Amino acid sequence: MPASPHHPQHQHGTVYLVGAGPGAPDLLTLRAARLLESADIVFYDAVVHADTIALAARAERIAVGKRCGAHSAAQSFINKRLIDAAKKHRVVVRLKGGDPMLFGRAQEEIDSLDAAGIAVEVVPGITAACATAAQLKTSLTARGVARSVAFVTPRVGAGQRANDWLSPLLAADTGMVYMGANEARDIASALIAGGKRADSPVVLVESASLAHSQQHRTTLETLARSGFPAIFSPNGGPVMMGIGAVFKNAQASIQPARSAQPAIALAA
Repeated sequence: MPASPHHPQHQHGTVYLVGAGPGAPDLLTLRAARLLESADIVFYDAVVHADTIALAARAERIAVGKRCGAHSAAQSFINKRLIDAAKKHRVVVRLKGGDPMLFGRAQEEIDSLDAAGIAVEVVPGITAACATAAQLKTSLTARGVARSVAFVTPRVGAGQRANDWLSPLLAADTGMVYMGANEARDIASALIAGGKRADSPVVLVESASLAHSQQHRTTLETLARSGFPAIFSPNGGPVMMGIGAVFKNAQASIQPARSAQPAIALAA
């Protein structure tokens, strides 16, 4: 049978692992926005803003997001869908919250695509730790205070052994904890037991970069005693935990509310 002019034999599309950033649509990179506009199909995470997804106006859009405590697609199933999509479409976008290469299971998808002979490219995005620092107007590496930063998560996949998130946090001047809200009390207690000062400053920021973001300043001692503050319960967004002396004087006020619209002007 002759090859289709749109889908020649032995030619597959490219899968782009695209970082959607921390939430605000106008923090998307121009390259990411252009790929969304040209995409044939988009597989997107649960935490991606609706206005960011809307940029893929001509694409088929499929939710494959992962949220703590909620039903989500198995990673092996996502991998297979990406391979199948690349055999049918020219531009396949896997849209991930934050940066694809940081706690985004990107390596599993890259390895699976490589094994299937599918071209894959990665488009970086702003990770939540950087958005948190920007919102607080606090450098994670303030001169004379911090020269090292650890990005960690206590979260592990089903059937995987626990990871050593504690040692990097104890060693670093500044610690940024992803996906650790449910274990906040245990994390604080473990850090104190490991030698961190009980009065070490802690900041908790929910939905960094978005207008409805919430933030709370505390200490390891208070967090170990009282646990996660109740103020975060209404929105249920992703929470970043920052630990270290740089947060001692972190801005208590949130930056001016950002527009909910993707303020992205693209060249024709």
